[in-house]
Amino acid sequence: MESNWSDQKAAEYIQRHGTKWGEDLALRTYLGALIGADNRLVLHGGGNCSVKSERTNILGETVPVICVKASGYNMASMAPEDYSALDLRYLQKLRTLPHLSDDEMLNEFRTHLCNSRAAAPSMETLAHAFIPKKFIDHTHADAILTLTNQTGGEELVADALGPEVIILKYIAAGFELAAASADAFEANPDARAMVWMHHGLLSWGDTARESYEGTVSLINRAEEYIARRARRRLVVPLPTPLAAAESRFIEIAPALRGLLALPADDPDRPYQRVILRPLITREALDFVDCDRGKGLALTPPLTGDHLIRTKTLPLWIDHPDYSDPAKLRAQFAAGIEAYSSQYCSYIDRFRDRMPEGVAPLDSLPRVILVPGIGAICCGRNAHAAAVVHDITAHTLAVKTQIAAMGTYEWASESDLFHMEYRILQHAKLKAQQEPPLHGQVALITGAAGAIGSGICQALLEQGCHVAASDLPGDALSSLVGELSPGHGQRMIGVPLDVTDPDSVDRGFREIIRTWGGIDIVVVNAGLALVSSIEEMNLESFRRLEQVNTEGTLLTLRAAGRHFRSQGTGGDIVLISTKNVFSPGASFGAYSATKTAAHQLARIASLEFCAFGVRVNMVSPDAVFSSGLRKSGLWAEVGPERMRSRGLTAEGLEEHYRNRNLLKARITARHVANAVLFLVTRQTPSTGATIPVDGGLPDSTPR
Repeated sequence: MESNWSDQKAAEYIQRHGTKWGEDLALRTYLGALIGADNRLVLHGGGNCSVKSERTNILGETVPVICVKASGYNMASMAPEDYSALDLRYLQKLRTLPHLSDDEMLNEFRTHLCNSRAAAPSMETLAHAFIPKKFIDHTHADAILTLTNQTGGEELVADALGPEVIILKYIAAGFELAAASADAFEANPDARAMVWMHHGLLSWGDTARESYEGTVSLINRAEEYIARRARRRLVVPLPTPLAAAESRFIEIAPALRGLLALPADDPDRPYQRVILRPLITREALDFVDCDRGKGLALTPPLTGDHLIRTKTLPLWIDHPDYSDPAKLRAQFAAGIEAYSSQYCSYIDRFRDRMPEGVAPLDSLPRVILVPGIGAICCGRNAHAAAVVHDITAHTLAVKTQIAAMGTYEWASESDLFHMEYRILQHAKLKAQQEPPLHGQVALITGAAGAIGSGICQALLEQGCHVAASDLPGDALSSLVGELSPGHGQRMIGVPLDVTDPDSVDRGFREIIRTWGGIDIVVVNAGLALVSSIEEMNLESFRRLEQVNTEGTLLTLRAAGRHFRSQGTGGDIVLISTKNVFSPGASFGAYSATKTAAHQLARIASLEFCAFGVRVNMVSPDAVFSSGLRKSGLWAEVGPERMRSRGLTAEGLEEHYRNRNLLKARITARHVANAVLFLVTRQTPSTGATIPVDGGLPDSTPR
């Protein structure tokens, strides 16, 4: 591991933040970002850091403070205001107490913050306050955990890092650990760092650079020591090809995602769905395929901080039968049922120790290890699944290193429960109320047009994971570029030609590979043609029939098969047209092919209801654009309509607005709102059509 310290970047942080926050906190922010960006040191809000400094209070007095990373925050992206500043002198007085519960400790933190609106400080705040060093960095470095999490770990740490490093037996984070750390430091005031067994490394320095480079130096020592001692490599009798593992995951994922959906009491929304994120790498496959994989896998996480993300143990699937899909599904179902039963028993054993106000987590696994596939990671959304994915990747790597040296060892089950169900840990999981489509996945065809892009935007705003599909090219790429910022891992673009069965299949498989399945399909792709029946070119008609009718059929067919496999129902919305009910002259090809598509959707509502799928239609009148994104249909139809009526582009839009009863301009957002009404299941409806046309007297139904 190399030092990434840059005096130039440190100076930039001081220049940017020093005036408002002071040089100490500016450097603390830079160092936190440096550590947080290295996943060998911390993952997704893990680790901790602090700096001791001074503040001027409202009386004009200069007082000592400690600025510590807020609980659950990610050092890589923290700004100075994300550090919680507390009264250092008061915190140091707490060391005289014989005991301090989590509730009491949290209350002392809350009542001695410099800013009452600051985020909750880390549960390790007192350890940072009691050790008299200016900069302190706490990391969960892979190399350190490789040494601490095996039999004889204390001796290994001492041998690898030398006498300058203090070693503490495992103590859960909090007051007791802080007091023990302070006692150990006072007994060894010249120590350069401290290792908390099964937890990580605490390094310090009088300057930010000294603290950081001390961390790097010690981790280098650990890595070199591990490389010398790793002799018992895992044996993989028959390595699984990556492509085979990918294909197997895609085949089982929808059924597995259905098995992991939590039943809900709402008949309109009967399931809380999860997102799946596979970990299919050479390293992960070799781990699950090796001679010691199961024994290594069924051991606790590397550190207690991971428990609220991964639970105490993963689910292991023995001897998966890939030759028989029905049998394979049954194996997963039996494994999940057994895991759930065991987790409930674990909760029952320690129920009397459950803190007040903390509810048990659901009993389903967060990590599933499968020979021949790798690891399947589960979360309530893409971000949560990604956190589990990254933790799992590092967990398997560390356990592989430990297997090459010795035997994995962690704390007792009682210790695990204590960490998994601490109030301060569960506070990290609390979030704002989930939006209506949280955890759901939608596919939108024809997404790069005006209506499609508006639907994508609306679904994203409601928490949905959105796969925008269209023909490959600049239109799709630019849409993804516009919508991805702010929505993180909930937006992808999927090149897809609805007229090609193989392309439709590839599109579904790509979405399943990304998120595990699909819950909503919006059939929106379509073409238009202006021609009288007498002059209509047969090939032009067939081109519309291919996209509007066959494309709808192929999308409905793939969606139906997928929803049947997934087993938790779903929603399909066809973007129909007012021309189904009120066709226009010279618009025969469009009206006929869209009417056929509409009828296919009505029939799908009859056939798919047996497995919980609702199929509805939205019937809009003319939508010319969505923001700067123009309608492809009106690019085709508009010029002829303007010529025949002697209108400009603006005049044509005014003409369509004036012909409806409400004199309303129909927008992509209006169409999207109708889609949202249906997919959020405001009413128990299927086979229904919602007109979005401002009220056209000759257009039905109404």
